[in-house]
Amino acid sequence: MEARKVVPAVSVAVLRGSTVLLVKRARPPSQGLYAYPGGKVEPGETRVQAAARELAEETGLAAKDYRPLRDIHIDGSSENHAVDYLLTVFGAAYAGGEPVASDDAETAAFYTLAEMAEMPLADAVLEVARELLGDSHR
Repeated sequence: MEARKVVPAVSVAVLRGSTVLLVKRARPPSQGLYAYPGGKVEPGETRVQAAARELAEETGLAAKDYRPLRDIHIDGSSENHAVDYLLTVFGAAYAGGEPVASDDAETAAFYTLAEMAEMPLADAVLEVARELLGDSHR
């Protein structure tokens, strides 16, 4: 079995008060699921630059205080992708504006943990939100 190519990707969990920004994915991977805005890192970009660009492209928002939270290996073969992804999830603080879905996001809005518990979420979304909101509400 040949080794699959691993592509660097990012997503960003933006906190506003006791809510977290999620987008509903309009395209694979994770189509129809709610996830953090994100995508592939472009050549020449840092991971933070990629996270900020994807956030702006998908929601029109800006954030500040980016910090890496975790790395997740995503096996692309489960969705017939030719590559795997190494996803770095960032946490960031809301910096103004209202989210407007665009690019490959179907919807973009802020949600509470209680709302998220009832939604179809991509892997690790709820865990990350619990960590973030737990940290900011102690």
